[in-house]
Parts: sequence; structure tokens; C-alpha cells
Amino acid sequence: MDKKALEALVRDMTTEEKVMQLVQIPGSEYEADAEITGIDRGQVKDSVKRLAGSTLGIWGSKRLRKIQEQYMKEHPHHIPLMFMLDVIHGHKTVLPCPLGQGAAFDPEAVKKGAEMQAREAAADGVHATFSPMADLCRDARWGRIMESTGEDKLLNSRMASAMVAGYQGEDLKDPEHIAACVKHFAAYGAAEGGRDYNNTELSEHTLREHYLRAYGEAIRKNPVMVMTSFNSINGIPATGNLFLMKKILREELGFTGVLISDWGAVGEMINHGYAEDQRDAALKAMMAGVDIDMCSGCYSGHLEALVNDGAVSMEMMDAAVLRVLNMKNDLGLFEDPYRGLDAESGPVITEENRCLAREAVAASLVLLENKENTLPLRKEKNAFIGPFADTKRLQSAWAFSGEDENTVSVWEAASEVYAPENRKVAAGCTMLDQDAVTARGICHIDRWQEENDKLLAEALRTAEWADTVVLCLGEDSTQSGEATSKASLQLPAVQMNLLREIHKTGKRIVTLIFTGRPLELKEVRELSDALMICWLPGTEGGHGVLDVLSGIVAPSGRLPVSFPYTVGQEPLHYDMYPTGRPKPVNGPFEYTSRYLDCENGALYPFGYGLSYTDFAYIDPRLSTQTMSIAETITASVTVRNTGDRKGDVTVQLYLRDVAGSRVRPVRELIDFQKITLDPGEEKEVRFAINEDMLRFWTAEEKWESEAGKFQVWICNSSCDGQALEFQLVK
Repeated sequence: MDKKALEALVRDMTTEEKVMQLVQIPGSEYEADAEITGIDRGQVKDSVKRLAGSTLGIWGSKRLRKIQEQYMKEHPHHIPLMFMLDVIHGHKTVLPCPLGQGAAFDPEAVKKGAEMQAREAAADGVHATFSPMADLCRDARWGRIMESTGEDKLLNSRMASAMVAGYQGEDLKDPEHIAACVKHFAAYGAAEGGRDYNNTELSEHTLREHYLRAYGEAIRKNPVMVMTSFNSINGIPATGNLFLMKKILREELGFTGVLISDWGAVGEMINHGYAEDQRDAALKAMMAGVDIDMCSGCYSGHLEALVNDGAVSMEMMDAAVLRVLNMKNDLGLFEDPYRGLDAESGPVITEENRCLAREAVAASLVLLENKENTLPLRKEKNAFIGPFADTKRLQSAWAFSGEDENTVSVWEAASEVYAPENRKVAAGCTMLDQDAVTARGICHIDRWQEENDKLLAEALRTAEWADTVVLCLGEDSTQSGEATSKASLQLPAVQMNLLREIHKTGKRIVTLIFTGRPLELKEVRELSDALMICWLPGTEGGHGVLDVLSGIVAPSGRLPVSFPYTVGQEPLHYDMYPTGRPKPVNGPFEYTSRYLDCENGALYPFGYGLSYTDFAYIDPRLSTQTMSIAETITASVTVRNTGDRKGDVTVQLYLRDVAGSRVRPVRELIDFQKITLDPGEEKEVRFAINEDMLRFWTAEEKWESEAGKFQVWICNSSCDGQALEFQLVK
């Protein structure tokens, strides 16, 4: 349908029809067993259900076709219904959680993963996903950190951009692609205290310098939708924030697509104390440019009256409706309302998709410790012990359209690699502590200790038999994600007790940590011979983990987020600002910026990760020590594989503006390259540094560079390398 036809359609619609195009209702209103992303706020009126423009949390070609047929039959203008779903890191084939994908430092692989997710979701009738999450996350207490790709604005930018490109492809009418939604705009990851839905306090400088970067880069890929965030920002809820939505998102970033609220966020402005009632909330959301009200009932209940009263102009209403209809048109729904709704079929997990997921898992694993080359595992007696050893619950709570039955556990994969006489398995303990288990009604409180005593006894017998214990520990998938903020970042006490008891046996211990967030691992490090982060790895989790454990693949993942010594350091990130009294490397520490009882930095910093081989960085250099605005400097280094195994390494380029009109971070990642080297092979890695990469939000509130000295590191992580210097002249 061309533009003129769409405009004519809008003119011919009644005010009620227009309002309802801006209303999204839960899929549970059409199917009782639909998944939703929040609390069901009650039944929707039949008149709303009949005309609502979109729904969410429901999939399946057969049932969606039935819903679409009934909807099209009853709609006065036969405008198709739009189906949206949280396809966060997989639909049927589940990839590692986004934080794990960030650890691969591979945007092209992330793009391929998004393409795979789009194919599967589209084949199940899904038109749009609420992904990617471009929120900058610097606080591990915030549960939704698992849905991000980490703490660095450049890494987040590249990953979010790759996801948008992968989901949407070149043409949204392509039935194998779906619409992307960049979220949550803006600064949701900076919630105070790491507590979900909480207020955010950010200066405009910090907002622009750090938090807006990834959203902006992702929007350059022309996502169809952007979602508002739950939080208030400097006292104004994002969903009613004209400065964010009109000035920054629409005017500065040039976003022309559909702006959708998060679940119930329009109505939640009442709880924030920003709106008096639902009518006021609807008005303020419309004034801020929110096109779709997701499941709050504010638009369906009050927007028509606001238009009739003149509080909302028909011009504003028509513009919002036209954006929604343009989205449906871009998806090809006017030509084919039943795209992806073949009643006889749906997505099938293919071997091709499994291979892609398996490779993604292996690339995401981050080896933190490997004392005396404990890994790869020897072909001897290996015991797989722990609550994650033989579970299929390897995906996050945000992968609810994937089925556990399709997941390969660690034990299943180990059974394919090691002979029966060389492997044993034992749970060792429950996944959660007694208080958490009781709260969830998993077992009776009186039986918890009895059960764990039996599990521990069995685990110790198994450990005594083994030469090496692979201890599979971590947080249950329900312990990270939305509404899972935590004041403790420690493993469950019952799991730590298991680790301590296994350590007493004197056997080699390889500890695998399955998690959706950084955890406190100081004691775990001390009690382990090898330590590896496995994230929440998804459908092919077991295979990907065993590929690395057995040495088929060398680990290459790098931490996309800092792991603290203790939760008291949070929020924690590598690109901090310097202080006037830095803690000296040597000498007296009194009256300097420091903790009395802990290091300042991370236990494991951003960018850190080991391999089964070693890499030497030889002769880091700059092409010149002076650079003008129009020039480009080349930073280069020769990287050599000095070990005896083939391996991948992510070469990282960091920069510091030594003195500026605003204080600049001690380091910032400005580029990275992932290369593969055979034993003894070396390669020159070259980076181009241009003036754009030196820009920041200056004291004059402009995005520009300033003349002066810059330092550069070409290195292995955010905390090593030899500093090089050049001068920018203007």
C-alpha cells in the first residue's frame, strides 16, 4: 500500500478505530495460555479486543491464523492485527543470553544469531521482537544485566546494531525477518541501587556521553520500533519525558518509527507521582510521542475523550496512527495478513541452527583461571557434580518460547565425549538455598536439609572416585532477568558448601559458573584449579561447554562486564573517571581514593579472558605522534601465538584523552578485532584512529574533539598494555 492510500485509510477511520491502533493488549485475551511479560491486569473489553492494533506474548501459526481470521472479519477496515513477542536470545533454538553473546566480542556472529531467531519466530507468526536491549549496565545487582551485552558503550553499540540488522534484514517484507525494537529508552540500566524500575539520576553529560551511545548507533540501523523505559530520569518518567522522546529520540537521533511503551508504563506514571490518573497519564504519554500503549488501558479508556475534548489534536493522533500503519505496511501485512501463519507448520529446530548455537556457546565461554593447565580435561576419571551438571534449565527466564526438552545438558554432552568408565554425575546439592526453595514451594522446609545431606554424601563418594571434578555451579535462571535485583552477588550458600567439601578431597576442581550476571568469585577462585564463566548458554549449552572442556575448541570469550571482589563495589566499570587523589601503585595509601577493605578495581576486569594458548603483543606502535583533524593515525601491533594450540584472540584498542574541558575516563574501548592464529603464527593487527573517535560531550555542550595529548593501548584487556602517545593539533 502506498503512502497516499495509507493516508486515505487514516482519514476514513473513526476516532475509536484510530485510538485502538495505538492500543496493545495481552495475548492472554485471545488465548488463555499465552505468555506475558508482566502482571495480567484483568480482562479487556470486547470492543477493545476487537479493534486493538497489536498483541504480545503469543505465538504459534495455527492459533495465530485463527485469531487473525476472526480479527480481520470483525475489523471495519480489515486492518490486520500485529503479533509481538519477547524473542530475546532465541525462539525455539536458544542462544546464550545477551550478556554471554557480548562475551564473544563478535558482532557478525551476533547478527547471524539474530537472523536465526528471526527465521524461527517469523515461521511461528511473530511480526516483531522486543529486542535488542541497548541499555548500558554497570551494576551487577540489576537483574536485567543478563539481557544487555555489558558495561561498555562501544561493545553495546556494535552488538545492538548487529542485532537490529539481523532481525530486520534488507527488507521487512521478507517473510524470514521480523521488526526489531531498541529498548529501553533511556538509561534503564542506571537504576538507583541496581533495583529494577527505580529512579535514575544522571547529568545530561553522563546521559549523552555514555548511556545514549548504544541506542543511537542501533537507531542508525533503522529499527522499526523503540521502547520507553520504566524508570524516571531526573524526576520525570521516561514514558512521559518530552526531552527524551521528542528532542533527543525524534529530533536529534532522527527516529521516525513507532514508539511503544513498556508493559503498563503509561499507567505507572500515576505511581511515579507524575500523572494524577489514567486520563492524565494518557495525555502525557501522547504529548511525549508514545505511539502504542502496551497493556495499561490508559489509551483505550481515555484517548478518544482527550481527542474529542481537544486536549490531543487530531493531527497528533493521525501522525501516531500513520506510524503504526506504516509499520504494518513495511511488514507486508496489508498484502498478506497471514504471513508466517501456515496452519500446518511452525519452526523446527534444525541441525544448522543447532550448530550455530553450539558455536555461539563455545565462543561465549570465558576462562578466568587455569592453574597448571588443568584444562583441557584429561581423558581420565571425570566427575560432573553440581546442580547444573545434569539439568536442561540452561536458558534464561527471557527465553520462554524455547523448550527445555530441546536443551542438551552438560552431562548429556559429556556422555558423548567420555567413555562410561571415565564419567560419573551427581547433583551434590539443590540449586537454591533453603529460604529460596521454601519461598517458591519447591519442597517442604523440613525435608530440605535431609535432601541436601543425601546429595552431598553422594557427591563426595563420586569425587573420591574421580581424578578431576567438574563442578557445575551458578544461579538458577529465575535469579536474573526482570524484577530480580539482588543485594548479594554470592553463589547460594548450599553450593558454596558443596565446593568447600569437594575441595577437602584434594581432587582437581574445574568450576563452571552458569549465570546471568557477575558474581563474587574470590573464594571460588581460591578453591578451584580452573574457573570458567558459562553464562546461561541455551539449547546447545552442554555441547558448547564440552567442546571447550575437552579441548576441541579453545576458549576465546572476554568479559563484557567487570566481576567485582564484593557487591560493595557496585556499580563497577572499567571506564571510570580519574580522581584528584588516585591510589598510588606503590607508596603510602593514606588520604587517597580507596577502600580500606578491598581493592578499587575488579577481581576480573572488562575484556579479560584466557585461552589454552598464549599470545604475545610485539612492538605496539603509532604511525605518527601528531594528528590533525583531517588525518588518521594507524595504531598497530604484531600478535604472535606463542603456544602449541590454535586459538582466537580479541585484540582491544583503548584510548584516553589526557586533559579535556571535562574529565575523561581513564580508558575507553574504541575498537577491537578478533583474529585466529595457529601455533607460532603471527599477524599484524592495524587500527585506524580518526577524529570522530576522539569526540566527547564537552563543557560547551557540544559533541566534538579537543586539541591535546592522547594515550593509546593495544592490549589484552582493560587493565594491561603499554601506553603510546600522540598529539591532536587544531
